[in-house]
Amino acid sequence: MSAAQSQSTLESKLEALQCHFTWDLDPSRSRLFRLRDNLQDIGTEEGNSWLGHIYNLQGYIQYKLGFTEDAQSFFSRAAEAFRQTRTAASDEGPWLVVNYGNLAWLHHHLGERAECQAYLSKVDALMSEYPSPSQDELHAEIYAEKAWTLMKFSGDKQQLAADCFQRAIRMQPDMVEWNTSHLIGLARAVKHSETGLDADVLENMRIATEQDPENLYLAGVYLKQRAENGERVEDEARELARNILRNPVSSYSGMKAVLRVYRISLSIDEAIDLAEEALENHPDARFLKRCAALCYKWKIVFDRSSRPNRRTIARAVSLHRELIALYPHSSLVKKLDLANIYGKTNPAEAKPIYRDLLESDVEPADQQMIYHHYGNYLNFDCQDRHRSIQYHMKAAAIPHQSYFRDKSIRVLERIRDRGRNRMCGDIDEFLANLQEPESL
Repeated sequence: MSAAQSQSTLESKLEALQCHFTWDLDPSRSRLFRLRDNLQDIGTEEGNSWLGHIYNLQGYIQYKLGFTEDAQSFFSRAAEAFRQTRTAASDEGPWLVVNYGNLAWLHHHLGERAECQAYLSKVDALMSEYPSPSQDELHAEIYAEKAWTLMKFSGDKQQLAADCFQRAIRMQPDMVEWNTSHLIGLARAVKHSETGLDADVLENMRIATEQDPENLYLAGVYLKQRAENGERVEDEARELARNILRNPVSSYSGMKAVLRVYRISLSIDEAIDLAEEALENHPDARFLKRCAALCYKWKIVFDRSSRPNRRTIARAVSLHRELIALYPHSSLVKKLDLANIYGKTNPAEAKPIYRDLLESDVEPADQQMIYHHYGNYLNFDCQDRHRSIQYHMKAAAIPHQSYFRDKSIRVLERIRDRGRNRMCGDIDEFLANLQEPESL
């Protein structure tokens, strides 16, 4: 076989692997940084059944960001985590197929052919020992990891994630954590929808909380769904909060979900008190600072029952500025939140933040988010209706499917339908000529 044929055969084998390098993830650079920070905030406490998957995704992200040594380190940690969390007679099993595929790709990109071939052989051996149920299906462990990974991405990845979870659960229904994560993913997918979760999904979530009682993240998500449906859950929320406070700090702890329950069923002030108590117990935990900052933003931006006092405003500003420093590569949302807070308390302070953001070189979805927020700032905080409409048009004009593009379009449609603005004709013509967006 010639060198060219050998290289072609190797690349064909790599393309046939099931791993992060072949799942068509291809996130933007800003999305990579956000994912990296979110994964770091999950924590690495013992007993986390998704730890191997977390390390695998972290390794892929580090590779995409150009940090190959860190990527290899995370892939190695993933293999060790799987060995600790999977109780089996052998140290190796089908749960390592994705990990070995990642390592084969990494060594290929590093030009290390022998190591690449070695991991390809390891994958072949595992696939022979643990074959998939049929030629058209993957092994349940592969479906589960693919589902969990896709769930971390937005847009059109969610339906594929749900499908993969369903396939994995059908093959191995005894894997409680797969069912739990599937239901959490379904709840996340309808986060911004008007219909919410179907009744049967909510019932399945109730059953899952009984089967997985230690999962306080699931308990928080389920309680939030019930609160949004109008149920009285105050006592349950307080009890859940006590349990969360006793557990290690993690973005999987359920803290953010229970704070949202507090906001719905109790009060924003009680949510602030809970977040501050958690932060007092763990003053250096940046995830808890995110939680506290979120509560203060709610108080200033959404609470119409009373005007925030100086102490509240100062605390909100301080927390957001601290978060911008703690998340240097994924601070866009924090900067927009800070600008929003200033818009409600001191609009002049918001101007330089928005100016810098408007001049920044960002990707289309982030540009839409900036234009949408700036449009709201001009409308609600500066009473500049004309320029506000222009910026919502700017957000909508970018032909890229996103949540904020849809929100700006809805703003424009409402203004047009009311028929009271002198730009209604321009808006109607603009909406009629909008380009079809590209998907995420």
